[in-house]
Amino acid sequence: MLFRIDARPNRIAAFALSWFLFAAGIAFYFQASKSRHAENPEDKVVPSLAQLSQGVTDAFLKPDTEDAAPEGLENASLPRRFFTSMLWTDTVASAKRFVWSMLLLIPAVMLGLHMGMFPVFGQFFLRFILFFDKIIALSVLPILFIAFGIDELAKIMLIVIGVTPTIILDTFNLTKSVPPEQVVKGFTLGAQDFGITYRIVLKQILPRVLNSIRLNLKSVMLFLFAGEMIASQDGLAFRIALLRRHMGMNVIIPYVLWVALLLFLVDFTMRLANRKFHPWFREA
Repeated sequence: MLFRIDARPNRIAAFALSWFLFAAGIAFYFQASKSRHAENPEDKVVPSLAQLSQGVTDAFLKPDTEDAAPEGLENASLPRRFFTSMLWTDTVASAKRFVWSMLLLIPAVMLGLHMGMFPVFGQFFLRFILFFDKIIALSVLPILFIAFGIDELAKIMLIVIGVTPTIILDTFNLTKSVPPEQVVKGFTLGAQDFGITYRIVLKQILPRVLNSIRLNLKSVMLFLFAGEMIASQDGLAFRIALLRRHMGMNVIIPYVLWVALLLFLVDFTMRLANRKFHPWFREA
């Protein structure tokens, strides 16, 4: 039954299968934690449940420093304490960089579209972008810091350099994959160049472009984290790097899970939007 192509688990079996690895991972973690704490009760590498609970409380309800805590915070409501916590402060800082980087991918999509539709445009940019795509983004990080300083622009440019060429080339290839018969048909029906580009080709490739961006979310966060860890005063990666020096695994683990949850929600939102605005599209 397990290796039959036509095998379909029922609802209960599907639910159990989808959560099995999560449960196994959690069980393995706490078993390892129990073993390490049996040898060393003060072990910080694999925090116990009590240590993790304390770390979650510190991350979600305590500010970055005592100096940053507003007056009367100890008696404040949970929402107010959360919105002044170090986790929220770091999340907002990283989210701003992430959003700016995602917005800068829109011109990349438009460039790839025009490269695929207009041969002169494509000849002008294609070879340069193919070469630029082979540059390792992290290798130019020192250049970015020298050119732009250690402020926000350098971190955003790192993400753009790391992800934009891939999105441009993917959009270019998707554009070229549209059957030429549809372009000819558009001209036959009286459409103009830009009408065919935006109303026929762009509408067809847009759901696949969104999928390409969605699949590059991890790369976006990778470059964002690289910039924050090297030169930043706030952000999720900055906090993880700071806590690493103090072996603060009970806070690092909640931070890592929080980042994974945020990326999962962004991915889910993009899939939901794709399904909503392009109901005709079926993912491969």
